[in-house]
Amino acid sequence: MSPNGNTGTGAPPGDIVIRDVADGDMEAVREIYSHHVLEGLASFEDVPPDAAEMTRRRDALLEQGFPYRVAVQDGLVKGFSYASSYRPRPAYRHTVENSLYVDAMAHRQGIGRKLLQDLIEKCTAMGYRQMVAVIGDSANQSSIGLHAEQGFEVTGTQPSVGFKFGRWVDSVIMQRPLGDGDETLPDTLPDG
Repeated sequence: MSPNGNTGTGAPPGDIVIRDVADGDMEAVREIYSHHVLEGLASFEDVPPDAAEMTRRRDALLEQGFPYRVAVQDGLVKGFSYASSYRPRPAYRHTVENSLYVDAMAHRQGIGRKLLQDLIEKCTAMGYRQMVAVIGDSANQSSIGLHAEQGFEVTGTQPSVGFKFGRWVDSVIMQRPLGDGDETLPDTLPDG
């Protein structure tokens, strides 16, 4: 932090800045994600990937043109989000899936909200028409509530599709339109 209190992001101390991910962010991204893998049900992975694997995954998304964003507060990465293909077949090319993770020590500070709003804006500007959230655990009311606040609706619950921490876990599917949604035909074809 500079003597004037600037965090190097151009924002006053305490402000949350959302920006593109950088190579130097990947260790913090790995730490945030590892906590969710080991302690929570947002991810159905059992073993946290190392930094090299997290970077490989990020690079694959960036090569496909998807946004991968981080939330920075006081010079520290406090969360990250990205969009990915919802399904690989061509008919799904106008739909993205979002992923969002916040540092366990930074919950309830508006970081998740800002990351999700930013991702919605980025994907809308790219011409996508639908965004899907696949939320681990039907008891995850904070994530379900955050998505509902941003215009997502529950489109289904898949009971007991995961098994983690010695119990069966649901997935909740939520969806929201982007831009014109299905009200008009697309002018452009994302990814082809």
